Amino acid sequence: MEYDVIIVGGGVAGCSAAITARQRNLNTLVIYNGDGALGKTGQIDNYPGFPGIKGPALLRHLREHARGMRAEFVRALVRRVMPMDGSFLVLAGNDIYTGKSVILAMGTARVAPLPGEEDLVGRGVSYCATCDGMFYKDGTVLVIASDEEAVEEAVFLSTLAKVLYVKERPHNTAGLPPQVRQLPGKPLKLLAKGEQLVLETDQGEVTADGAFILRPAVAMTQLIPEVQTENGRLVLDNDLMTSVPGVFAAGDITGAPLQAAKAAGEGNIAVLAVARHLARRNNSAGENR
Repeated sequence: MEYDVIIVGGGVAGCSAAITARQRNLNTLVIYNGDGALGKTGQIDNYPGFPGIKGPALLRHLREHARGMRAEFVRALVRRVMPMDGSFLVLAGNDIYTGKSVILAMGTARVAPLPGEEDLVGRGVSYCATCDGMFYKDGTVLVIASDEEAVEEAVFLSTLAKVLYVKERPHNTAGLPPQVRQLPGKPLKLLAKGEQLVLETDQGEVTADGAFILRPAVAMTQLIPEVQTENGRLVLDNDLMTSVPGVFAAGDITGAPLQAAKAAGEGNIAVLAVARHLARRNNSAGENR
């Protein structure tokens, strides 16, 4: 199924966009990986109509509203958004979804890649074990992990290859099988040496055939490298569209002020722009027949 709009993020901006999208009769999918900053906010005093509401309660109301409008929700980490001849393939978890447009509404999560990481993407560095694990069958791979969700991916990889597990951030690894070797040290840098990768840590070097970097968020340069940024921020037009036609942004990801009310408004603006974009696309397709 091809959705009219895929919204990456299930917070205020994402839910606001989903509600308006359904009012415009757009087939809508919301993909979210967690509850973000709103899910940790103790009290909000400036969201219209909900004085003193707690963040998790507001989030629950928003998602119930969007679901009631028949927006679909999937909980997964979006790893990649790939422009494909006017549409988009969205890799989320281990599944791929297709959309005519995308709204980025992931909040303020920022990922600092390791030195050397971005240069080695596709040349030994991967972010999806299911996608690329078979390339390393019977070899040795690194898992550079930031949270417990990486444990499941490491377990899968251990059925294909020898796995060396390094924590980028502290987390529970009780679910790792004995054959997965946990290494001490904090990851510092990745580099290529011949056909292999070398991970430098504060306790020495580790060599492997490839590396899977598994984090709870994805850097914009990895999520959709085609999008233009400036000083670390998305470049947007007045319709909140990025430099890639059909890809829009809304909420905290667009910058200050980081306020729920502003995020709701931008979600609305972005999806109305999506509706205009899709209408122009349909008209153009009709004229070319």
